[in-house]
Amino acid sequence: MNSRLAGIALHLSALALFVAMDTLVKLLTARYAVPQLMWARFLFSLLAMALAMRLITGQLPWRSRAPGLQAVRSLLLAACNLLFSTALAHIPLADATAVGFASPVLTVALAAAWLRERVGWRRWLGVGIGLAGVVIALQPPFLTGGAPMHWATVLPLGTALLFAIYQILTRRLAAVDDPRTTILHTGLAATLATSLVQPLVWTWPSGGDWALLVLLGVLGGAGHGLLVLAYARAPASLLAPLSYTQLVWATLAGLLVFNDWPDAAALLGALVIAAGGILVALPERRRG
Repeated sequence: MNSRLAGIALHLSALALFVAMDTLVKLLTARYAVPQLMWARFLFSLLAMALAMRLITGQLPWRSRAPGLQAVRSLLLAACNLLFSTALAHIPLADATAVGFASPVLTVALAAAWLRERVGWRRWLGVGIGLAGVVIALQPPFLTGGAPMHWATVLPLGTALLFAIYQILTRRLAAVDDPRTTILHTGLAATLATSLVQPLVWTWPSGGDWALLVLLGVLGGAGHGLLVLAYARAPASLLAPLSYTQLVWATLAGLLVFNDWPDAAALLGALVIAAGGILVALPERRRG
């Protein structure tokens, strides 16, 4: 139980850092291309985590027992960042976060299918309710009386699917590699991939923006480092529903930083998804 509580605390802390990172990304998309922001986010997070680990533990355990799986996980995270950051350039932070809430319910389904974690009827009902909430948050024409939804609203849904797979890989790698190894590999393949496209998109940052780009990497690296530690201590199906707390911080950040009021349909969808998440989070009854 203590291990699970520690996992929950680490996961909640990671979510707060992710909202701070997303807020900073939305600010910087006005001046820089998304691939450049991704490059800074992964490079500086990699350097920050390597430095912190070296100072704290005196070691850099790079060697992985599953380097291919680590690379796939890192590239999945890069794809998530590409889709979500592109969405943030066009739609409010809270709206994008609400649609992205499909990730926890998808994680539960994948945890059952891939990791063979036990998922009873109550959690499956929660998954179904959560997906219904996603449909509401997406505001398809048949629900809005024919009004077209913004094309960028679909991007966080793609992020949700990829991030669900990313979380499952994080949980699977927890049984294969030292968590420190997974933390170091989180940004490695993504840094290499994003570096290849910089000649096509590069804009030289000002001194102040360099500091923001470094901060972007530190926030991302610290957030995913905490996520790795959380999934090493608690099941994916328990941690995934906690992602709904992210909407609170995303809504506040949108109001305070961008003066964006969240869309009513997005909020309604998020509430329905959260209701499904509560069912998912309830412990299964043990027979006998």
